[in-house]
Amino acid sequence: MRSVTNVALIGCGFFSANHLHAWNDLTDEGARLVAVCDVDAAKATAAAARFAVPRWYDDAGQMLAAEDIGLVDIVTRMDTHRALAEMTLGRRIPTVVQKPFAPTWEDCLAIVRAARAAGTFLAVHENFRFQAPMLRVAEVIRSGVIGEPSWARVSFRTGYDIYAGQPYFYDEDRFVILDLGVHVLDLVRVLMGEAIRVSCETQKRNPRVRAEDTATIMIRHVSGAVSVVEATYETRKLPDPFPETVLEIEGDRGAIVVKPGLIMEVTVDGKTESEHLGTALLPWTSEPWHVAQESVLTTCRHMLERLRSGRDADTSGADNLKTFALAEAAYESAATGRAVAPPAADLD
Repeated sequence: MRSVTNVALIGCGFFSANHLHAWNDLTDEGARLVAVCDVDAAKATAAAARFAVPRWYDDAGQMLAAEDIGLVDIVTRMDTHRALAEMTLGRRIPTVVQKPFAPTWEDCLAIVRAARAAGTFLAVHENFRFQAPMLRVAEVIRSGVIGEPSWARVSFRTGYDIYAGQPYFYDEDRFVILDLGVHVLDLVRVLMGEAIRVSCETQKRNPRVRAEDTATIMIRHVSGAVSVVEATYETRKLPDPFPETVLEIEGDRGAIVVKPGLIMEVTVDGKTESEHLGTALLPWTSEPWHVAQESVLTTCRHMLERLRSGRDADTSGADNLKTFALAEAAYESAATGRAVAPPAADLD
């Protein structure tokens, strides 16, 4: 008989529905949602009712004390992550934290240190690398058909009104690099390898936004490859590919291009083959969100499998520090006007 992992979720805001659907879909694989929590009791009760979760709480400490929990999924705003993660890890409860990991480098380090001190599983729910199209791109690169990747552009440019659902973005001290850029930076790490230096230019194109809403980042990788990362919510071009990531990757034998519409073109030895990277809709997904929604399920499945096998997740806390380090370097580069080496993690 399959063993069961009791899952509790903290944070019942707009994106949490995807996590709750995912954990319910993983019931046959050993996940069991036992409780949800939100400081807004109305959100907690609504989530519990909608997803048939037995108990709800409006105090995370009370939930952790009352429940037998095998995994906590923190789906709250980043400014709450450190306090909540230190609370769960202090009880040696395996923990998944939504991206971005935390507002600052020091906060991220503190969370990873807490996990190491507790000897407890910690992962960041970084889902872009688990999107079906990006998994396929990574597979093609690993196959070697385009040779050694030497240059890339990975882009998420949209004019979608992100502020309608998350109006607090107007007032963030650091915005697009931490909200959107970390996704693309994580992808670049997966596809092109680790970085040795980062150059970045930021812009504030929307006058209502306090911080940067556009970032153009150039990265020199350990391999010698160079990549360009683009992130903005302020493009006005049509058609708008939202919420798709588009990219170009060049190697010494060929190239990969992912175009809007989830079309991948692989050119090798002067011949191009096309492949549609779309996936079938799950019962709870809908276009154009389905690729991102499905990736939440894939990410949660990966977390569950790794926890139950006693192994770190690919997006462990320690791994995500390398992604956050690129964001930190990008901010420093934009402020100083020079190329910056990503900070090294001092976990002692």
